[in-house]
Amino acid sequence: MFVASQEVGRQCMVPRKRGHIVNIASILGLVGGGDPGRPGTIAYNTSKGGVVNFTRSLAAEWARYNINVNAIAPGFFPTKMTKGLMEMMGDKVASHAPLRRVGGPEDLKGLAVLLASDASAFITGQIVAVDGGVTAI
Repeated sequence: MFVASQEVGRQCMVPRKRGHIVNIASILGLVGGGDPGRPGTIAYNTSKGGVVNFTRSLAAEWARYNINVNAIAPGFFPTKMTKGLMEMMGDKVASHAPLRRVGGPEDLKGLAVLLASDASAFITGQIVAVDGGVTAI
């Protein structure tokens, strides 16, 4: 992802002096995890933390080219990767979020469109958590 963002930016966005890059991080890149009821995810947390800081750094470097760089940090969403954890934890997964549910595809679409559009012209270097309130508590 790091190479793809930078290469597309260098070849397409920098010459035009405009663009929007939306990276996908995770709330585990913001908070680190460490929930004793879950299996360890240190490698995943570390890689998503890298996405968070890559996003911030690239936003600062490419602001001079009018390129906005932001990231979406989803909380818990049902995916192939989370299937086993959902089976193991059951309803406990949703109970960790103040909204008392896990995310779904509709929960990401609006934000992705916003961050990829000119409506976000003054937003850069931000990591937006879409997590049902997990990072608010």
